[in-house]
Amino acid sequence: MSVGVARRLKRWLYLGHRWLGIVGCLFFAMWFLSGMVMMYVGFPSLGPAERRAALPDLAFARVVVSPDQAMAAAGLTHYPRELRLSMLDDEPVYRLVDWKGPRQTISAVTARAITHITADQAFAVARHHPAAVEPRLLGSVDRDQWSVTARFDADRPLYLIDLGDAAGTELYVSSRSGEVVLDTTRSERLWNWLGAIPHWIYPTVLRQDAPLWRQVVLWISGVLMLVAVSGLWIGVLRARLRRRYASGRVTPYRGWMAWHHIAGLIGGVAVVTWMLSGWLSLDPLAVFGRRSAMPDALQRYAGHTEPTIRVVLPGRERPGIVEVRFVWVGGAALMILISRDGTPCVVDPLSGGSRTLSAERLVEAAARLLPNHKITLQQRLDQPDAYWYSHHQQRVLPVLRLGFDDAAQSWVHLDPATGDILGWSDRRTRARRWLFNALHSFDFPLLLTHRPAWDAIVIALSLIGLMISVSGVVIGWRRLRR
Repeated sequence: MSVGVARRLKRWLYLGHRWLGIVGCLFFAMWFLSGMVMMYVGFPSLGPAERRAALPDLAFARVVVSPDQAMAAAGLTHYPRELRLSMLDDEPVYRLVDWKGPRQTISAVTARAITHITADQAFAVARHHPAAVEPRLLGSVDRDQWSVTARFDADRPLYLIDLGDAAGTELYVSSRSGEVVLDTTRSERLWNWLGAIPHWIYPTVLRQDAPLWRQVVLWISGVLMLVAVSGLWIGVLRARLRRRYASGRVTPYRGWMAWHHIAGLIGGVAVVTWMLSGWLSLDPLAVFGRRSAMPDALQRYAGHTEPTIRVVLPGRERPGIVEVRFVWVGGAALMILISRDGTPCVVDPLSGGSRTLSAERLVEAAARLLPNHKITLQQRLDQPDAYWYSHHQQRVLPVLRLGFDDAAQSWVHLDPATGDILGWSDRRTRARRWLFNALHSFDFPLLLTHRPAWDAIVIALSLIGLMISVSGVVIGWRRLRR
């Protein structure tokens, strides 16, 4: 490469970083500030504990319809992916999730299909919530900032109910099933306007069009990733660690330019890795697509496909039991009673006696998931490790991990108490764990086991990134004024 060409390329490197950085530093500052908020306040969602809290005790005495009759009323020709019994206000109902069709709700009293509930019924559902003080119906919502994603489409429109408590809790109740599908608090709503919404570029008007939102975020983050890379490159070119500038300085700049240069040298690598991992989180190259458990594999694991299960429900009330799940594991029928605190009790569906699943039985059932491949890994985890840990989501422990010798190197994680498949991963998703979770959220095992260290490191790097961004904004503003 000739000297002239090298000089022109270097000039374009400087000009590109300068002018793209003027706008880019505003985004960078927004991301660093909002990222620190997201360390402690996540986007509103309804966790399992919150969902159970809103359920009243199951009225077993009112159950007239059997699970078999409920499946027949739903028109199922095979056992559903999910079958559970819970309450819709004061009426026990079956909730059925089929493999491809829509979710259905069947009355356990009359076997009628419930496809719509009134505002009064939604209000009655909300009154069972432990935080309900003076509930009031705010109206019907088709889509808003907190219910913008497609996962709520099957439940729309949603009834929005203010519980009148000190936390400002608002519930979203499905008008189709009567289930509480989301809750938010005043604090969550406030902090998310400073956290997840700017960080994810998440305004409703954009996020409601998922493909458009994805392209917008990919292009913005992709271009600004190049800005970060060019800035790091320029910073290294202009730094002198051995043959210093005048007065022993490592940078030729002064004032805000010096702050920008030095902060970039210190935190530039972290900024680049954050940008790269954030960009990869959207899987732009379609290489990290999560592998979901296939219906045929799950049905093999269950060992039963007919829409039948013989059950004798408890003949008396069971205080504290809010839900019952009816499942098959390796050809054995199980009834799982779920208490309000989430503790499962696995019983025989006919005798009601306690059932314990042996590891051997679970391994035998799991072998059917991939019948043409062998199980080469078998671990019981009583403590979290690099691939099964709690950070922004609670993981069940202990857990049984099984690995297969298929080309994807599949792993499944099983709950040894209930037999539930808690996770299914492969080589690609485990690579994503390091390229996104580790690089973007710093989910390194050593830091997570010494939590104050994680907070200190992430906040320190974020503040350095903020200094890079703010100094860049000041420099850009001054240049524009000139």
